[in-house]
Amino acid sequence: MHSLLQKLCLTRADVRAWVLYDWGNSGFMTTIIQIFQIYFAKVAAEGLAPNEASARFYTATAVGAALVAVTAPLLGAIADAAGLKKKMLALFLALGVSATAGLFFVGPGDWLLGAVLFVAANVGFAGTLVFYDSLLPFVAAPEEIDRVSSAGYALGYLGGGVLMAINLLWISFPATFGFADAGSATRWSFVSAAAWWLVFALPLFRLVQEPAVADAPRSPAAAVAAGLTRLWSTFHALRQRRDAFLMLLAFLVYNDGINTIIKVGATYGTEIGIPAAALTAAILMVQFVGFPFAFLFGMLAARTGPKPAIYLSLAVYFATALVGYFMTEAWHFFVLAFLIGTVQGGSQALSRSLFATLIPRERSSEYFGFYAVSEKFAGIAGPALFAAMVMLTGSSRNAILGLLAFFVIGAALLSQVDIDRGRRLAEQPEGAPA
Repeated sequence: MHSLLQKLCLTRADVRAWVLYDWGNSGFMTTIIQIFQIYFAKVAAEGLAPNEASARFYTATAVGAALVAVTAPLLGAIADAAGLKKKMLALFLALGVSATAGLFFVGPGDWLLGAVLFVAANVGFAGTLVFYDSLLPFVAAPEEIDRVSSAGYALGYLGGGVLMAINLLWISFPATFGFADAGSATRWSFVSAAAWWLVFALPLFRLVQEPAVADAPRSPAAAVAAGLTRLWSTFHALRQRRDAFLMLLAFLVYNDGINTIIKVGATYGTEIGIPAAALTAAILMVQFVGFPFAFLFGMLAARTGPKPAIYLSLAVYFATALVGYFMTEAWHFFVLAFLIGTVQGGSQALSRSLFATLIPRERSSEYFGFYAVSEKFAGIAGPALFAAMVMLTGSSRNAILGLLAFFVIGAALLSQVDIDRGRRLAEQPEGAPA
């Protein structure tokens, strides 16, 4: 067991605590993102036309993403200036967990309450990631950062999959588990996601140290002022750090394609007639396929470097889009889901760890604030492409081929990233000549 933990870079308690947070927060990604959107449409939006229910849910999703995109860089800068990474993480965790648990009270017709709580939960979830990701360069040494980041995603897939499987059993057989009906089981699943997230977040606060900051501001006003100053300087420094900037740009492009596949896959499957039970089973399968493959991508990156491993993941996504274009049967959707599961965690984990090595550690929160902006804006062009194709042709199928361009262009931008040069520059103080 010790030998296995060594290979996965999980021998230290602080690293395991950091990775365990991914296990906990992934319950939100599965139970809330996957199950609540169905509950919102069928229960919370009762009395609304289907298109009205969808529009209000999409609006809530967009509002949450916009709030994080607008505030993340400044909050990251304040956290770096004042040494508040863990406190900021705790603040957003409290917001996210409280709002997630509050979804229990959303009943038939309570679409407004559901939308408000869903926005708050999404802001809390995405906000924690800014500060959680920024701790990665402090818990992992440079030679192990890819494997640690991949271990986080791997355990996240397993943790999210386990909780989703439990919740689906509750909903499918409510009487067996003591629930009055499927609706009651669904509402309790939201509470379980909040508890799961909170419980597995606690080791991070106990075992991961807050990075030391020299001359931290002594008042909230001074911290905000310092954050604003640092944010402005970091914005200009990011443009000078060519490789970190190119990495952000490449990530924005290829992650747009990845997010589009994640967001529209089930909708596209429904459109072409794949049964709902098959869609749910395939989505759950992605979680368990993603677990070992995220670890494997971390080990691959340790041998080849992160760029070749990311190229491989983009090539698989390219093949996934082709499978999607020709998909007509339920088993095709399972093939598509398996392919996504093999690379989804690896591509995101290695993108995170590569970016972490191209930025100065002492300003990791503010740089990951910009990373969060890139992550939130990714997924705009792809869904817009699908919407346009549906309006023009009445089908999403042709839009699938358009996704190929995201992976090709993203890979081309990534090829321009000089990792060695970027890492040398990241070790220099801000403002130093390249």
